[in-house]
Amino acid sequence: MHRRRRTALVLSAALAAAAPLLTACGSDAHPGAAAVVGNQRITVAQLENRVTEVRDAQRTVGTDQTGQTVALKGTLARDVLHNMVLDRVLHRAAENAGVTVTRKEVQQLRSALEEQAGSAKALETAWFDQYGIAPERLDDNLHLRLEAQKLATGLGTETGTPAFWSALSKASKELDVDLNPRYGTWDAKTSTRVDVKTPWVRDVTATGSEQTT
Repeated sequence: MHRRRRTALVLSAALAAAAPLLTACGSDAHPGAAAVVGNQRITVAQLENRVTEVRDAQRTVGTDQTGQTVALKGTLARDVLHNMVLDRVLHRAAENAGVTVTRKEVQQLRSALEEQAGSAKALETAWFDQYGIAPERLDDNLHLRLEAQKLATGLGTETGTPAFWSALSKASKELDVDLNPRYGTWDAKTSTRVDVKTPWVRDVTATGSEQTT
């Protein structure tokens, strides 16, 4: 058998054998879920919709002036899921601290930012280029930012400090975040998504490269 064909068959067999393992922990326990956060499911369909929003925004409002080609990154789905989970973790931490944010506060912040940017459209473009947030999620993102600011103030610190992330870590543990393995795992200590290592894929691919050179 030709070496290239043999390598392809080996890789296909490895992937087929691994398929049940990639879905067992997430899909079997929580069918159709990309993640389970507390008693709430983030479905694969919801994740795909959010990814589509980002890709659409890349075409309609993105300028790439900051060099962040968000929609073209190979890890887009995982990055979007990370943000969706972290949003819920932050919301739980804010709830734990008794933090609330009103719609009026969100609108006031948005109005101020639009004035600084020059227009609503300019703000949407700037926010997408800088943070990868699609226009339809801008208000949600501003709400979360206000929650984060109020949480930090209540803790007597600033966002990004160890005390702030400690509050998020506590919330992560309370929510017992469970990711579908295809998207990695959730590190509650750091409130961060972590990629699952699959060295067997790299090994087979590397072997194929060596055999075909």
